[in-house]
Amino acid sequence: MTTEGAPERAAGTTRLAYFDDMWALRSPATVLAVHQTLGRALAKVSSWCLQEEGGRRAVVLDATVFHPQGGGQPADTGAISAAGARFLVDDVRAKDGVVFHYGRFEGAGEGCKDEFNEGESVSLEVDAERRTLNSRLHSAGHLLDICMRNVGLSHLEPGKGYHFPDGAFVEYKGVVPPDQLQDKQNELEREANKLISEGAKVLASVFPYDEAAQLCGGYLPSYISKDSTPRIVKFGDYPGCPCGGTHVADISIINSLKVTNIRVKKGLTKVSYSIST
Repeated sequence: MTTEGAPERAAGTTRLAYFDDMWALRSPATVLAVHQTLGRALAKVSSWCLQEEGGRRAVVLDATVFHPQGGGQPADTGAISAAGARFLVDDVRAKDGVVFHYGRFEGAGEGCKDEFNEGESVSLEVDAERRTLNSRLHSAGHLLDICMRNVGLSHLEPGKGYHFPDGAFVEYKGVVPPDQLQDKQNELEREANKLISEGAKVLASVFPYDEAAQLCGGYLPSYISKDSTPRIVKFGDYPGCPCGGTHVADISIINSLKVTNIRVKKGLTKVSYSIST
């Protein structure tokens, strides 16, 4: 789904093109300016190229289809290309509205002789296999939020999530009685795979605050400003939730989910899960 009213880019920041289309893997962009590291500081130089030890650099653009690491989701990888230069992206991070694409120029030697120039048009291409896996893992975490309500655990308040292949989990404020842990683990897994088999469209868009709150069951987390237009992700007809990540187009694409463990500690319930690869 193409979002409506995606946030406009403020001067000097990076527009998040995946907000416009969660499933886009390619997009054009323009190189903005140049930074280079001086110790831990940034200094403006002649190209948008952040030099690090070992030749690792960071490219900043006016817009990006790459998802930066954050929200419990790993960064996309891929390539940025222009005439005569190809930049291999191995990590993406965001800070203060600016997205840094870290990596190396393909075939480049030492120094910064291979670079993109300010104002140059480039083409972005995200690694499709990694994006699909990341989106499935992230979507599975949201699906578990729905399943928690469906199996009678709606009193638990969703907290942080970690949607990495090495050990995905979602965490909730509140506890499940010890004698119910195994039963609830089994119920959650059955419910999740039932919803996956039924399938449902996954949609994302930005909304005025009050409308966004209504879509999320009547309220939004306190960290979301009331004068903002939050991006809401909805799985079928279930209540939505604010999220800036990428997700599958349909719940069925998650394919299968296994709840590997439920652990209660210090007032928190941690639900660990995995998906088929």
